[in-house]
Amino acid sequence: MSFAAQMKRELTQIEVSLCCMHSELLTFMRMNSQAIYVDGRYTYEVTTENATIARRLFYLLKMVWRVQGRLIVHKKTKLKKNNVYILRVTDHVSAMLEAVNNLDPTQLKPVCCRRAVLRGAFLAGGSIHSLESSSYHLEITCADATWCQALCTIANMFALGARMIARKRGYVMYIKESEKISEMINVIGAHRSLLQYEDVRIVRDVRNTVNRVVNCETANVNKTVHASMRQVANIHYILAESGLETLPEKLREIAILRLQHPDLNLKEFGEMLGGHVSKSGIHHRLRKLDAWAQQLRQMKGRFQDT
Repeated sequence: MSFAAQMKRELTQIEVSLCCMHSELLTFMRMNSQAIYVDGRYTYEVTTENATIARRLFYLLKMVWRVQGRLIVHKKTKLKKNNVYILRVTDHVSAMLEAVNNLDPTQLKPVCCRRAVLRGAFLAGGSIHSLESSSYHLEITCADATWCQALCTIANMFALGARMIARKRGYVMYIKESEKISEMINVIGAHRSLLQYEDVRIVRDVRNTVNRVVNCETANVNKTVHASMRQVANIHYILAESGLETLPEKLREIAILRLQHPDLNLKEFGEMLGGHVSKSGIHHRLRKLDAWAQQLRQMKGRFQDT
């Protein structure tokens, strides 16, 4: 079972007050239902592919509207041969249609009802990337832009950083940041799933931090090694062409020390010199040695040209 399916299963088991049942049910019906004319009368149909969500809807209809829906199960005939659960209601259809069409979640005052709207929206069209995925992404698919924008408004009342994007088959409210997705899971009430998500997220973040530190240290070591090899080669060139005695005392001191200890870094150089020379001072002297060797090469090149 996917992580999103586990979340939805948990959400269908949450006990809520009657006002929250009303908000959750209307939200789901706003996104996944239709009124059709069957056998000479209007019928309301609520559709889902999840059996636990179908049971939740059956319960909510009974509690909110005091109606008994008829559950019809169909099997898809295309590639994914999943069951499709259709909850068909024939009573209070006009009242349901009016309530669904007049629903404006941005005007809801109780915070618990705003949470219920997001919970119902996630049950109707929500998905979240697998915990094994390398990226973080939660989205809710909507049929029209107005409703999607309303969901973004509700989500951002909880500072979730929700955004909207248009796709071929509708509009999507999405959240990308891992911390915001964690807050979204908490807002809609999937607390067991939140603990599982946080466990995976913390382990991944620690692993990424360790990898970055190791990569940084490796890069620094490689940089130090390459610089040391260049400096040793330049000092050997000076030694062969003019001798180290031609160098100023401070440069000669650092050149001899580099030949004796080619693996030292700048800090260790300063410590071997008694700590009275800073890292920038050591770096300046080594650059002077590189420039001295380069100058000797240029002089030798001009001499050979003549």
